Amino acid sequence: MSRRKVNVGLMGLGTVGTGVVRIIQGHQEDLIKQTGMEIEIKRILVKDINKQRKITVDPAMVTSDPYEVIRDPEIDVIVEVIGGIETTREYILEALEQGKHVVTANKDLMALHGAEILKKAEEKGCDIFYEASVAGGIPILRALVEGFSSDRITRMMGIVNGTTNYILSKMSEEGASYEEVLKEAQELGYAEADPTADVEGHDAARKMAILSTLGFHVDMNLDDVSCKGISEVTQEDIQLGKKLGYEMKLLGIARRDDDMIEVSVEPTMVHHTHPLASIKGVFNAVYVYGEAVGETMFYGPGAGELPTATAVVSDLVTVVKNMKLGVNGRGIVAPYKEKQLKNDDQIMSKYFMRFIVRDERGVLAKITQILADQDVSLEQVLQQPYNSGKKAEIILVTHEASRKNMDTVVKQFAELDVITEIKSIYRVEGGEKL
Repeated sequence: MSRRKVNVGLMGLGTVGTGVVRIIQGHQEDLIKQTGMEIEIKRILVKDINKQRKITVDPAMVTSDPYEVIRDPEIDVIVEVIGGIETTREYILEALEQGKHVVTANKDLMALHGAEILKKAEEKGCDIFYEASVAGGIPILRALVEGFSSDRITRMMGIVNGTTNYILSKMSEEGASYEEVLKEAQELGYAEADPTADVEGHDAARKMAILSTLGFHVDMNLDDVSCKGISEVTQEDIQLGKKLGYEMKLLGIARRDDDMIEVSVEPTMVHHTHPLASIKGVFNAVYVYGEAVGETMFYGPGAGELPTATAVVSDLVTVVKNMKLGVNGRGIVAPYKEKQLKNDDQIMSKYFMRFIVRDERGVLAKITQILADQDVSLEQVLQQPYNSGKKAEIILVTHEASRKNMDTVVKQFAELDVITEIKSIYRVEGGEKL
């Protein structure tokens, strides 16, 4: 390739877009050394041309018409950081149709339409990279595509939402309630005014759909991800978990046994010996299990202007290197395996369960009989007085049991006259060799 310059169309000049401009302008010498080519932002799409911004750019570069960017014949690469789903999907598909390579940080889009976009990129011989969509500055997607290309991934487990990890960490460390810590997270800017996407697990579910699509080579839809958030987690749950050696985390879990897959996001008791138990604050971490390599962990900042922008520019550098070598689009691996999802009888896990009982003889016998009937055995049992002492609180940690059998246990416990209230039930991870 004789041309020494690559022209970029930047769609979006918000927090991440501003970071992309800062890095490209400030690191030009490094970028030229790495790629052998100058990288220049030629056009920038914004909603409001007249808005005051944190960074100065040439007004002639700025437009509010997306097609001035997408259809500009001199632009080689589109960097999309505007967010949104349906309209942005049209923009990206059009850009690929025009033969332009695409870098995006859009997790919502890739979770819902990733397979379609990958197929279009493969068809047109274009690159599509989206490292920043899952874990900010952590290069987890590149690791899955390149680092594990000769391995077979059997499991991915991670903290992929910094807001919920901040909330659960503060609840654990300071003994504060969920409501108190959420308010503090909103004041600090870690949580949105409407925190639903974070605290109900939707953000993490989108990221797990992307990870499992790449890691397992199947077209994993968002609807395939079982999702439960942290809004019902109590201080009592966290402290009793700690008493038994566990930390509460919102975990994304993707597991493949043979070719049967399960993907979920749920509050999980993680044993203190597992590395994920020690991840605090707004940091993210993803644990990957490969048949050959064994266990690996990727850790770092999951959000923020520069960490996310760094991942975007890293993808851009890869596109430029591929352009120079003439190999764009050859690394695209669209999903090629048939998706086979586990049913509730095949999803196996350990469980933490907490409930209130009448403090009288024969209670434990009735409880253990129900567990035995459903083939559920116990790893830990803790009983302590509750309130006046006329009742007792029982905390159980089971050995591995199927979700179907545990659902039956919960239903039968709810009908048992000696159990007055089922407080909580959570998945358990760690504490033994996986």
